[in-house]
Amino acid sequence: MLKLGLVGVVAVSLAAGAGLKGGCRDLTRSLLHLTYGHYRDMRQTVVLMPQKVVTRAPDTLSVPMTGADVLRPGTFELDRVAATASLHNPVALDDSALARGERIFTEICTPCHGQSMAGDGPVAASFLPPPDLLGATTRGRSDGYIYSYIRFGGAVMPKYGQTVTATEAWYVVHYLRQRQKANPR
Repeated sequence: MLKLGLVGVVAVSLAAGAGLKGGCRDLTRSLLHLTYGHYRDMRQTVVLMPQKVVTRAPDTLSVPMTGADVLRPGTFELDRVAATASLHNPVALDDSALARGERIFTEICTPCHGQSMAGDGPVAASFLPPPDLLGATTRGRSDGYIYSYIRFGGAVMPKYGQTVTATEAWYVVHYLRQRQKANPR
């Protein structure tokens, strides 16, 4: 009885494979790609760029673990005035925070702002130049304002809320403030 069932399964699979042009390869592909279509393979997936992904607000029943971002009530938009007034850097300033801020700035911010923070990065040559981060205008901004620009973007700057966590953004603010004190323009 077991041999008869095994022979039946083999016969059905051979009959199904014979009906496909590529034989077993097409049969295997059709079984593995039913629900995923052509996005199943990593070589053919669509790359998600963090700048183009919408940052979703947390669920209303969730409890913030690393602090709360200031959003306008009933919307997913940032209230920049409230962010400037109410957000204060909760991360302690020490050598490790500065080192982490420098690493994050080098990886994420340098392509546009440049290593000198003057807005002379390689990407900035093709687009509107970003502001001078060591200049008087940026030095006059509050920590909450700079943090909100990192997380939620601005007029020209894209959102990095999906790439940079809240704590990492505060590290970058510490590093920026340290560089502003050392090299003001």
